[in-house]
Amino acid sequence: MTLSGLLVQLLNGLAGASTLFLLAVGLSLIFGVTRIVNFAHGSLYMLGTYIAWSLTARLGGVLGFWTSMFCAAIAVAAIGALIEILLLRRIYQAPELFQLLATFALTLIVRDAVLWLWGPEDLLGPRAPGLAGSVEILGRRFPQYDLALIVIGPAVLALLHVLLTRTRWGVLVRAATQDREMVGALGVNQSVLFTGVFALGALLAGFGGALQLPREPANASLDIVAIGDAFVVVVVGGMGSIPGAFVAALLIAEIKALCIALGTWTLPFGLTIAFPKFTLVAEFAVMAVVLVLRPWGLLGKPQALARSTGPVEAPIEPAGPRLQWAAIALVALLLAVPMLVDSRSYALVLGIDIFIGVLFATSLHFIMGPGGMHSFGHAAYFGLGAYVSGLTLKALGLPMPLALALSPVGGGLGALIFGWFCVRLSGVYLAMLTLAFGQIVWSIVYQWDDLTGGSNGVIGIWPSAWLSTKNAYFYLALALCVAGVFLMRRVLFSPFGYALRATRDSVLRASAIGLDTRRIQWIAFIVAGTFCGLAGGLFAFSKGSISPETISVSRSIDGLVMVLLGGVETLSGPIVGAVSFIFLQDQVARHIEYWRAALGLFILVLVLIFPGGIVGALRTRFARR
Repeated sequence: MTLSGLLVQLLNGLAGASTLFLLAVGLSLIFGVTRIVNFAHGSLYMLGTYIAWSLTARLGGVLGFWTSMFCAAIAVAAIGALIEILLLRRIYQAPELFQLLATFALTLIVRDAVLWLWGPEDLLGPRAPGLAGSVEILGRRFPQYDLALIVIGPAVLALLHVLLTRTRWGVLVRAATQDREMVGALGVNQSVLFTGVFALGALLAGFGGALQLPREPANASLDIVAIGDAFVVVVVGGMGSIPGAFVAALLIAEIKALCIALGTWTLPFGLTIAFPKFTLVAEFAVMAVVLVLRPWGLLGKPQALARSTGPVEAPIEPAGPRLQWAAIALVALLLAVPMLVDSRSYALVLGIDIFIGVLFATSLHFIMGPGGMHSFGHAAYFGLGAYVSGLTLKALGLPMPLALALSPVGGGLGALIFGWFCVRLSGVYLAMLTLAFGQIVWSIVYQWDDLTGGSNGVIGIWPSAWLSTKNAYFYLALALCVAGVFLMRRVLFSPFGYALRATRDSVLRASAIGLDTRRIQWIAFIVAGTFCGLAGGLFAFSKGSISPETISVSRSIDGLVMVLLGGVETLSGPIVGAVSFIFLQDQVARHIEYWRAALGLFILVLVLIFPGGIVGALRTRFARR
């Protein structure tokens, strides 16, 4: 590593920090005022990139390029305002997780809209006119455009400071971040304020995406990558803190740049450390460390609780005789399925996937519903269970039943370690810490080629001969699914389950009566991780292979969608949600080209009509009769 090389990488970090800041500051603004965790923010960033590409293709020259950048940002701001008026304004009183579900549905719709309008190919943008060259710094060339980005980030920060501190609108925004209900009580039109804030946040995201076009081609996967980076920056800096977002973006970008500059080191005894590989997980490692040491972020403050909340959750009650007999009848019907269809029928494959999904969603609901702990990284335990089963079968030569029996151990141990840190946080900070741990696990699996196979994964993970037929494996998956759901229900109606719900409802009251709230939540994490690991083991042997995708963020999101679709406030909600989501995804994907948009529209309709989920809506309807 030379001084010139280090300096150039640090300058690259500053350029990347500007882009990260523009992406994240809009999300921080939106959350600070509306309290909505906007999962569609990455989609707005992606739209800025695509719109800028279309405009730059028609407008040439320096003036045309920068006009395209600003026009793309304004177009995205208009789209953001429409989203807030037509959708979000209708669900402000809904539980925050259902707001998250609605914005997730928007990401599905926007992605397919992008594919329909611009196609699936990566679109290379033009180099910035007048800034296409480079300058020499200590004998190394550095792009002029990146120097411009280094200036743009602090300039936007300064403009936002002036806007929020020197204008009446900015004062109202800052007041709303502290107490939005009081702002409304003073006569301020909250609807107009929220629309303006959302439009500004969308404008900043669109501008950041447009500015990235000369450095990175427009592609349909930018949304997931962008929202992950945005969440990390906002959480590290502190939710709602604009200076915090800037500091966090600078810290994360420079750490990544330093890792690249350090390169690969060879230590004594033949030990090699490849620091550039750390860039895949650097931001999540930083987030994990910051949240453990400073739970509210670098410059954040404890969240102010909103006075207006959704309806009070009804107590969870044991299933009545009718529901119990209905469950028994359903299991009996499922037992008859292999007898009614061909042994090679796709219905058996779909059934196995549904059983695995039910076990996965139910384990997530265990900590989300009765536990009140939101998780964005639940797939980590699913993946650990899958890899423990697959690797013990392939590397150690263990029999398949024993390898499958070790899958809950893998998931449980992961939850044992991660949960100890996670239960010290709450709300969105807890959720983001689970995401950080999930991404750390994914990074290890992705890069540990010698053990996990890296990006290629592990193949040849097949059940024993007596379980090799679809009929036999169908019965195995059904049995373990029913047993897992039954055991988790038994735990919830045990003294521990009541203590868990007491901790969810009021930590202070639970502590006052002598309950060790952190210990209770930690145990809940372990229980959920154990059954989630079992689902991962079943998945590995059903597919015959595993890959890092098993631990990806998208799988964690699928679990969230399953739970929210069915309803968080009911024990049968995750079961109904998993069945509905997997069945719909399968049918829609096979028959509709733009299946993500169709699925997103379906989810939006459910959120708008049934904000309590499918089971929650049905329970409310029958309770009124």
